[in-house]
Amino acid sequence: MIGELLPGSVVTVEARLDEADIADLEAGLHPEEAALVARAVTKRRREFAVVRSCARRAMVTLGVPPQPVLSGDRGAPRWPRGLAGSMTHCDGYCAAALVRATDLASLGIDAEPHGPLPEGVGPAVTLPAERDRLRRLAAARPEIHWDRLLFSAKESVYKTWFPLTGKWLDFSEADIELWADDSGPGGEAGPGGDSGTAAHGGLRARLLVPGPTVAGRRVRVFEGRWTVQQGLVATAIALPYD
Repeated sequence: MIGELLPGSVVTVEARLDEADIADLEAGLHPEEAALVARAVTKRRREFAVVRSCARRAMVTLGVPPQPVLSGDRGAPRWPRGLAGSMTHCDGYCAAALVRATDLASLGIDAEPHGPLPEGVGPAVTLPAERDRLRRLAAARPEIHWDRLLFSAKESVYKTWFPLTGKWLDFSEADIELWADDSGPGGEAGPGGDSGTAAHGGLRARLLVPGPTVAGRRVRVFEGRWTVQQGLVATAIALPYD
């Protein structure tokens, strides 16, 4: 699902908790990893183990020996030298996306349950202009929970941003535009599709604070893709060097 949102240089491995051998995966955690979730609830330990198994499988595909994935500043994963990556998990779904650091400057992925945000969350994480666009999108494609999709996009923006800056990025510091593939940037989502049909589209995040410097240029915009399918929304951003 998330793999289809990213360029071919990225290796994406996905898994479902209900299809994974949880006991073996938990037993396969490196001691340093196990220590991080020793006191966590069962659900957290399972997701932790499965998503790290996904990450190690991606490492092997890239020709890198599987290694522990520990947490760095603000909980961001620390990847082996020469790799960039991102992980996500929700509602029994886990995914890891890794790439050689020579191919992309950064990337971020996120998955969320396809349902409305809890009451009160939307206004706290969106800008007035974003809320205006969400209303228009919802009128054209009411079967998509655009508020949840925007939230996921903001998570992917942050996961792309943080490895490059080491700084916090508030929800209010990126203005995100979403569109469906049957419209386009600045347009309205088309009327097609229903709740059982996969939907796809693009996203553009305009940074409202000074962006990171990549290959000698200041980055002001992140661009990415999204999909809604299998009861989930997923977003991904791949930041090139040029």
